[in-house]
Amino acid sequence: MPSGDAAIQRVVEGTVMRALFPRDAERRAFLKSVGAGTALAAVSQFLPTGLIAEAFAQGAKPEKTDLKIGFIPITCATPIIMAKPMGFYEKQGLNVEVVKTAGWAVIRDKTLNREYDAAHMLAPMPIAISLGVGSNPQPYTMPAVENVNGQAITLAMKHKDRRDPKDWKGFKLAVPFDYSMHNYLLRYYLAEAGIDPDTDVQIRAVPPPDMVANLRADNIDGFLAPDPVNQRAVYDGVGFIHILSKEIWDRHPCCAFAASQEFITQTPNTYAALLRAIIEATTYAAKPENRKEIAAQIAPANYLNQPVTVVEQVLTGTFADGLGNVRKVPDRVDFDAFPWQSFAVWIMTQMQRWGQIKGDVDYAAVAAKVYLATDAARLMKQNGLTPPETTTKSFVVMGKTFDPAKPKEYLDSFKIKRAG
Repeated sequence: MPSGDAAIQRVVEGTVMRALFPRDAERRAFLKSVGAGTALAAVSQFLPTGLIAEAFAQGAKPEKTDLKIGFIPITCATPIIMAKPMGFYEKQGLNVEVVKTAGWAVIRDKTLNREYDAAHMLAPMPIAISLGVGSNPQPYTMPAVENVNGQAITLAMKHKDRRDPKDWKGFKLAVPFDYSMHNYLLRYYLAEAGIDPDTDVQIRAVPPPDMVANLRADNIDGFLAPDPVNQRAVYDGVGFIHILSKEIWDRHPCCAFAASQEFITQTPNTYAALLRAIIEATTYAAKPENRKEIAAQIAPANYLNQPVTVVEQVLTGTFADGLGNVRKVPDRVDFDAFPWQSFAVWIMTQMQRWGQIKGDVDYAAVAAKVYLATDAARLMKQNGLTPPETTTKSFVVMGKTFDPAKPKEYLDSFKIKRAG
């Protein structure tokens, strides 16, 4: 049996082959027809498994230590932000500047232009970038989920007696970006109530830092937003929390740590060190007893620029809803780094549903290429954690089970959609 570096190399190669050929029979047939050596050589042309294997050997020195990571000032970025003041980057030998950024399009453009080495992104963005949806195609990856849950639908106070979405025809609603879980969850929620999100309401993209001001100015009736935007609307007395996103789909992905494939292959040791720091920070944030400490670290002006009490209400899950109630939902936002590839498959069904991508999509192949579950699992093990044994799972969205092996059937089941 190989040991040390050779063992890591074999594990990486084996993982890549399983990702390319998830069915055992197909994989064996392919290897038998071309030979294992030829197959692995072909794979290595596109993904240098040797470099990645080397990077995941603990202690490899980063090729580059001074890094810039862009983030949007929302609690979804908690692990990326807190890793700076709490020393998680420094522990990995990295000097990271976390850069507060105005909006998602700016994050995307600065990352594609290499002004940022990596970024806090919405979970659908690496898929959109890889497929060339909304920008020129560029191979992009998501090795870690930043947070699960952590969103809500907030409405202006004048609508506190219009809680039934069937009554929302004519509403102007905001989401942070076209390629966001917020957009897809809002559309899903509206469509389940019989509201066509493209004809019965207006949905516009508004940067999260501008959402409360737009609600106050009566430019919009509400939004499906990341926190702390929802809690800030309550704090300022201009809105109430209608429904938490976890009540639509519990433990849905929200934001992610993302990096270009070029960054991973050209600086694999740096990538591994950075991902280790993110996973460690995410693991720390997942513990409820750490949430108040984290809130105090990320609330200041150079990060979220919010009152500590607003951030605490979000992270601890004990919060005022704007309707006179104090709710206790400990996992209102939670932190789980594992990038389930079935998340990516669901996202692509919604991109197709609403006409963002057209034609046939090899869901499994794109999911495996963009959502790097294997890298996350390896580093979770290095940190003494137990990652899931598979990369896909089924889940329930508004009472309907999603089977990642049957995306076409799922897409066809919707009455309201743009796809044919």
